[in-house]
Amino acid sequence: MANIVNLDRVSKGYGAAGPLLTEVSLGLDDADRIGVVGLNGAGKSTLLRLLTRQEEPDDGRVTHRRDLRVAALPQTLQLAPDATVRDVVLGTAWLAEGMGAEHEWAGDAGVRAVLDGLGMPHLGLDAPVGPMSGGERRRVALAALLVREADLLILDEPTNHLDVGGIDWLARHLLARRGALVVVTHDRWFLDAVCTTTWEVADQTVRAYEGGFAAWTLARAERERVAAATEARRQNLLRKEIAWLRRGAPARTAKPKFRIDAANALIADVPPPRDSMSLQRLATARLGKQVYDLEHVRLDAGPKEILRDLTWQVGPGDRIAVLGRNGAGKTTLLRMLAGVTQPDHGRFVAGSTVRPAFLSQELAELPGQLRVLEAVEEIARRVRLGDREISAAQLAEVFGFDDRRLWTPVADLSGGERRRLQLLRLLAGEPNVLLLDEPTNDLDTDTLAALEDLLDSWPGVIIVASHDRYLVERVADTVYGMFGDGQLVHLPGGVDEYLARATDGGPPAPASGGGSAPAKASGMSAAQVRQARKELARLERQVGRLEQREAELLDQLAANATDYARVAELDAQVKEVRGEREQVEQAWLTLADEIPAG
Repeated sequence: MANIVNLDRVSKGYGAAGPLLTEVSLGLDDADRIGVVGLNGAGKSTLLRLLTRQEEPDDGRVTHRRDLRVAALPQTLQLAPDATVRDVVLGTAWLAEGMGAEHEWAGDAGVRAVLDGLGMPHLGLDAPVGPMSGGERRRVALAALLVREADLLILDEPTNHLDVGGIDWLARHLLARRGALVVVTHDRWFLDAVCTTTWEVADQTVRAYEGGFAAWTLARAERERVAAATEARRQNLLRKEIAWLRRGAPARTAKPKFRIDAANALIADVPPPRDSMSLQRLATARLGKQVYDLEHVRLDAGPKEILRDLTWQVGPGDRIAVLGRNGAGKTTLLRMLAGVTQPDHGRFVAGSTVRPAFLSQELAELPGQLRVLEAVEEIARRVRLGDREISAAQLAEVFGFDDRRLWTPVADLSGGERRRLQLLRLLAGEPNVLLLDEPTNDLDTDTLAALEDLLDSWPGVIIVASHDRYLVERVADTVYGMFGDGQLVHLPGGVDEYLARATDGGPPAPASGGGSAPAKASGMSAAQVRQARKELARLERQVGRLEQREAELLDQLAANATDYARVAELDAQVKEVRGEREQVEQAWLTLADEIPAG
């Protein structure tokens, strides 16, 4: 691998907001795939602008390899309203430095394949971008980057406005693409599927971790457990998140056995994320036996038929995710369940005790003239969540509003903070049915973990429409799909079954963890694969023996603590054993990367 970008003691700040990054030093190689995470406002987008040299640092230096080609998708972009799809995809007006007019090889067929993959098969290349929605314009801009060759691709929230199928396609496309990648995203499944390194932006610095979201979560929990034992509430939340990672989708367990054992030991005393039976009993007590009962319902959105002859029952304690492409009608369904609209035909009955709360994708209902705490207390001063009662200020703290931010005017909040406040006010009303329309939009990973922690103990009905695969697998017990044919289809296989049906014979998707190449693509024969797997097993056994030897030496160190000569001898042996174990572990990891999945 060759180095292509360097940040040397870089600092950056903005006036009254103060410094965001202080003396940050980073290197980027030509094959790196890096995910950038951190709280809203921590400096993630600033870091991307420094990497592309769209902004200069206050101190320090950013250097690029000579003739480096950089393509960047910013979080906000401006496109000429009279431009067409062809103009944007083959144009260079908003691309980063180093991307020339290399469109002679970007043929219509390649553009069409990318637009189809991003969920826009209906678009013609001569369609104007002016009348398009913000999400459609963003997907066209993303397509403009993906049809070009670049040494470094930088994406700021690329999964926004993509459905589950589009996110899955983008992950596979990026895995097959040559060159370096840096991506800011709050989509945790996408981080695990695509990225091999995670940069955490926090406390004016950037920390690097090997692996995607799961590895970063585990490493951060370990760091904070040792260095910040006083942060008990935060630590418990992280350990619970790890419990989900270890007990969740099987793809997340594709790690060395000795790493799995260490993770399992860390969470041995952590209970399952939620007690489903207890929640079911509480939900029945709060909601009775009937929540929603639909018989032969037809639901239209203008001239478009959304649902046809739907018979469906939702009972107390149900936790349901609804998947579908953009425009499939998920929001229309939630609006009907919330009582905002009525079905066009059929029988729709909501239980007499149902108190729904609908989280829309808009933020217009927030009171801009109030401060954060006043906006929450306008709904309720004290809130009961499950079996505990907390104040409005305590609930605000769970969602990241500290004492200082509680008195910030709502009008001055960032987009992510306004989304958090919207959720706060929703929960403060103590509903017993939550209807969530894309709840993860604009939320950072810590806030998402806090939200999921609350939902774990929330004894009510949850119906969520989301493209966030991680959230769906985390909070929902049942998955339904909307495929544009007027049906609501139960999917026992969850997201994987949805993707299989949505692709309808398209190229097979990789495993959830990012996917390894098929066996024949690895260049290894079947006999070589068998031999390599035997060698893996031998290395695992060797690691176990070395760990046991290290433990024995540490016991002897403790027993001979007053014998300084013996202590020095044993300490040298411990260092030798640890060095040998690290070599064996590295050999395991190297060999594991070469063996195909299966």
